[in-house]
Amino acid sequence: MLDRKRQLGVADPYPGYDVLAKWQGPSWNAKTREVIAARLKAADKPEFFTMDEFDILTAIAECIVPQAASRLPIPVAALLDSKLRTGATDGYRPAGLPREDDAWRRGIKALDAEARARHGCGFAAIAVSDRDDLLRSCEAGELRSPAWEGMPPQTFFKHRLLRDIVLAYYSHPAAWSEVGWGGPASPRGYVRLDFNDRDPWEAAEAKPGREADALRINRNVR
Repeated sequence: MLDRKRQLGVADPYPGYDVLAKWQGPSWNAKTREVIAARLKAADKPEFFTMDEFDILTAIAECIVPQAASRLPIPVAALLDSKLRTGATDGYRPAGLPREDDAWRRGIKALDAEARARHGCGFAAIAVSDRDDLLRSCEAGELRSPAWEGMPPQTFFKHRLLRDIVLAYYSHPAAWSEVGWGGPASPRGYVRLDFNDRDPWEAAEAKPGREADALRINRNVR
């Protein structure tokens, strides 16, 4: 999948904004900083997955949430690996899916088997366009490898693969800066809740011809 913002030529909608500038400000308390620090330290190496599984997960994540080459990448695979290692779960699962950790191990194994059947090599080694095609087939429920062991590919794609990867991406502060979100704002909270209102500690979105104004505001947001 393509980097849609780059494809459309969209400029940075929140120029100069870095949510981490709030680190010592009144928006975040000690617990918030502790949680965010753990995400920033997510090691780009597996502790739950094997190295081969981690490479496949990284390749999957690159298709689902492609990242701009102009900034350091968000370690999506590492964040998901950390969640599974600590046993954090949603507390429920859809019919047809095993536990989250089992679903991911089985899904990665099955996607790798599907890649080998189609292209003669594992998922992490095939072309990006072939990865996209395979994931689209997974989304459509068209995959049939015995490696799925009865787990519906379409259900795995919707309720585990797509959901978990997107949630991991947007759990990271770099993604918050990208979309102009200020984090949980605890204990300060958000006050101006009407449509298109902005608290002084929120990022300003750049409007055509007013990019310099947004840049000036965002450099001072705390």
